[in-house]
Amino acid sequence: MQSSDLDFFKAWFAGYSQTFHADDSEDNKNIDLKVYHTSLVCENAALIAGSEQLDDDNSLIAETAALFHDVGRFAQYSKYKTFRDSISVNHGRLGAEILREREIIAHLPAFEQDLIINTVQFHNTFEVPEFGDRQKVFFLRLIRDADKLDIWRIFAEYYESPEEDRASAVGLGLPDLPEYSKTVLSCLHKKTLATLSGLRTLNDFKLMQLSWVFDLNFRQSFRLLEERHLIQQIASTLPPTDEIAQALAVVEEFVSEKSGLETNWK
Repeated sequence: MQSSDLDFFKAWFAGYSQTFHADDSEDNKNIDLKVYHTSLVCENAALIAGSEQLDDDNSLIAETAALFHDVGRFAQYSKYKTFRDSISVNHGRLGAEILREREIIAHLPAFEQDLIINTVQFHNTFEVPEFGDRQKVFFLRLIRDADKLDIWRIFAEYYESPEEDRASAVGLGLPDLPEYSKTVLSCLHKKTLATLSGLRTLNDFKLMQLSWVFDLNFRQSFRLLEERHLIQQIASTLPPTDEIAQALAVVEEFVSEKSGLETNWK
């Protein structure tokens, strides 16, 4: 893969995403949010790839997978007016279908096409599937980390913004109440991922997002998370109770510990 290939893909993506702009300002806000998100996920992927000392070819594959990871979001929103897969369509699978049908990366070597499409298709799964292919797992973990880092940013800004400035498709429609689930909170203490099925309030959603730290994979991801103070931003919008403070301490200690460890995914 050459850098000119990535330039071509970026130009295609810019033109493709532009076709989903319409006269409705709210629709455009949601589309623009995903375009900007994609650009920052690409930056995150490049930073992680650099920290893992990937060669030029693999770095380009990582950035291409990042560029296309949410390509299904545009058609999803256009048809369903939501980014919630559970009430619309799986955007990872849809993105993989778009890449295949439009043959955007068809000129690349077959193994590179397979890596990119596989990463797009499975980047949004609850857990990384067992492929039996170390390279597929590596790229999938890299993009999932790059994606999470910017999703945290999106929601940190979302929680701090006036309601009229928020992109309508970002939230889950959960009630913004002071209550929170002890079950979701316990996931932080157990260092496990919380699930959507257990969410009842917006605070539950915030706690679930904090549990994502237990699914990060690369030291650079933890370092970027610390440097950007994303955990603290989201945590500052939670009720200031002792039990939440104790759970947050577990999260922060975990991130601090992992930011100093080597990874071994290559």
